[in-house]
Amino acid sequence: MKNRISNLSYAFGAFGNDVFYATLSTYFIVFVTTHLFKAGDSQMIFMITNLIAIIRISEVLIDPLIGNAIDRTITPWGKFKPWVVCGGIISSLALLSLFTNLGGLNKNAPIIYLIAFAFLYLIMDIFYSFRDTGFWSMIPALSFDSRQREKIATGARIGSTIGANIVGVVIMPLVLFFSANKSNPNGDQQGWFWFAFLVAVIGILSALAVGVGTHEIQSNLRQNKKKTTLSQVFKVLTKNDQLMGLALAYWFYGLGVNTLNSLQLYYFSYILGNAHGYTILYSINTVVGLISVTLFPSLARKFNRKRLFYICIATMLTGISIYALAHGSLAIVLVGAELFFIPQPLAFLVVLMIISDAVEYGQFKTGHRDEALTLSIRPLIDKLGGALSNWFVSLVAVMAGMTTGARMQDISSHQQEIFKICMFAFPAIMLLVSVFIFARKIWLTEDKHAEIVDQLERLFTKKHAHCEVKSDESFTLKSPITGKLLSLSQIKDETFVSELMGCGFAIEPESGKVYAPFDATVKVIAPTKHYVLIENENGLVVLIHIGLGTAKLDGTGFVSYVNNGDKVKKGQEIIEFWDPVIKKSKLDDSVIVLIVNSKEFRISQKQPFGAMVKKMETVYKLKAVENDEK
Repeated sequence: MKNRISNLSYAFGAFGNDVFYATLSTYFIVFVTTHLFKAGDSQMIFMITNLIAIIRISEVLIDPLIGNAIDRTITPWGKFKPWVVCGGIISSLALLSLFTNLGGLNKNAPIIYLIAFAFLYLIMDIFYSFRDTGFWSMIPALSFDSRQREKIATGARIGSTIGANIVGVVIMPLVLFFSANKSNPNGDQQGWFWFAFLVAVIGILSALAVGVGTHEIQSNLRQNKKKTTLSQVFKVLTKNDQLMGLALAYWFYGLGVNTLNSLQLYYFSYILGNAHGYTILYSINTVVGLISVTLFPSLARKFNRKRLFYICIATMLTGISIYALAHGSLAIVLVGAELFFIPQPLAFLVVLMIISDAVEYGQFKTGHRDEALTLSIRPLIDKLGGALSNWFVSLVAVMAGMTTGARMQDISSHQQEIFKICMFAFPAIMLLVSVFIFARKIWLTEDKHAEIVDQLERLFTKKHAHCEVKSDESFTLKSPITGKLLSLSQIKDETFVSELMGCGFAIEPESGKVYAPFDATVKVIAPTKHYVLIENENGLVVLIHIGLGTAKLDGTGFVSYVNNGDKVKKGQEIIEFWDPVIKKSKLDDSVIVLIVNSKEFRISQKQPFGAMVKKMETVYKLKAVENDEK
């Protein structure tokens, strides 16, 4: 029940997040170019749009510091939720103020207006970055399981898809409903203000829902005692080659997608001459977007994420081609627009999942974990791409004559051609560049991530297994499972064969039931349920590891009956696994039993290798090593 509430709260948070982002990235620039200044005042439009671009680009240096600040936060409510709530409230109120003329300053005192606008926009952007970075950075803290992360992200993306597209559906009806001058097809400043007011309310309520309803997992793997200092922030990011390669590919992708999406309202109003068609488009987008997102886990499992990204780009390029050749037909326009839109939620989730997995990749490379810092790259790239695409869109709008007071019949054929080249050719080129970089740079697949998590867990186990031996009496270690006794030298894994993690034995299992070999405390149970680390009252620390490479199964076929910190009795069933799942995946099903702090004990073997041993049958006899023997 707790997980369900957490997931629903997170999904609602994503809904509010994308209502806000869609308003800011797509429709705010429409408000600026068509309502904020008097007809023909292109100079002020250019000054405002250039100011936005400068602010957002300059924040490239700020966003990683925001991520680092979140990572270093320690509160009773966690490190993410305070920033999501605080950032959501402040950014929503600041955005609302930007949808006004600041008491007429835009006309009466333009210089003062520009200064006030810059200040408000900067405040809005910084606190939105805190909210957005904190929100999406929560995914690695909600689960270590790559497939479970896909489910969480899919639920969130369902919320964000509804949020982003519902804005396109309701914006013009709401703006016109609240407008005093209903004869203008694009409404007036009053209508836009009350629309922004609703966006601000949703932004605040959704941020509060995340703060109250979400639940972070508590794991020793997240206890990062070594913090990244401010001077190390950019060094940590650049060391993560998968993160940097993906960031570059995603930047070109976002530049193309944001440009076309932002120009669509202009297209429907000034090229197609059917503003109502825009509402129809986003109504369809809402439905097909939900279907698209829901299919993500199964599509990712069938094709893997890299191939799915290629399929997305190919579909989007097909959609652009049809869109460009529509020649005024609303039906053909909608077909092309949908083919362009359908893959967007899937591509976003592919990028988000790879960035989330890059958290563990970066942890493996640098030795410390940076969740929010790593996840800050996505909103940073969104912001940078959005700033440049908004600047480009405002330039296109002015060149094509699509500013305050313009009508469809005022746009010349030459201006229409310029507009279409910018709307279709430029995004297509950006997508091609993106997929080229993605293919050359990205190798962090789901299987590679599972291997990295497995290695991290082994390193963590070794690091945290040095315990005080509390008894010098002899005691025994029994087999936790029935099967054939094997030597570690027979295991095809160098970490186990070399005994770097301690000495021990392996069992070729006859069943899938694993029992506690002694009274113990559970120190660590893997999120994927494929290993458990236990300690007895004598200070003996034992790792029971089921299979080789089984981390990539993401818990499929495994059931854990214990949690971290549980007390278990000798002979109590602690894990059950379904052996056919392991064998079907062509993985070794050997159960490895390691004495992680074996140097603390003298060990004598009671059963020969090759013998059949039953569960709870003695394999080793142990006695603590005297101090002068160590």
